[in-house]
Amino acid sequence: QVRLVESGGGLVQAGGSLRLSCATPAMPLNLYDMSWYRQAPGRERELVAIIFGVSGTTNYADSVKGRFTMSRDVAASTVDLQMNSLKPEDTAVYYCHASPYYDKGRQYWGQGTQVTVSS
Repeated sequence: QVRLVESGGGLVQAGGSLRLSCATPAMPLNLYDMSWYRQAPGRERELVAIIFGVSGTTNYADSVKGRFTMSRDVAASTVDLQMNSLKPEDTAVYYCHASPYYDKGRQYWGQGTQVTVSS
């Protein structure tokens, strides 16, 4: 059974940093495309960053490029999202997402972690 467990959210002032982690016990990350999404109140869930399982390459939403960095530890089955220069508009619930590259119909979500950036 696939489980995604996020941690690391919290309250930070604008300009500060947070690091989110997603633990994926026993999941072969080289076979899964891993993503971070976020959803702010009253807004649709949006893709923030993705790391592709086979290649390990990353893509970012324009709104976070240059500020956020996604990484993975295949041996430890964890993915992280380092968030720097945070802005109030980054406030949202952040979700870890996984989907095997060979079957995009299978999708898994974590429970979400709240990030609040005060001005």
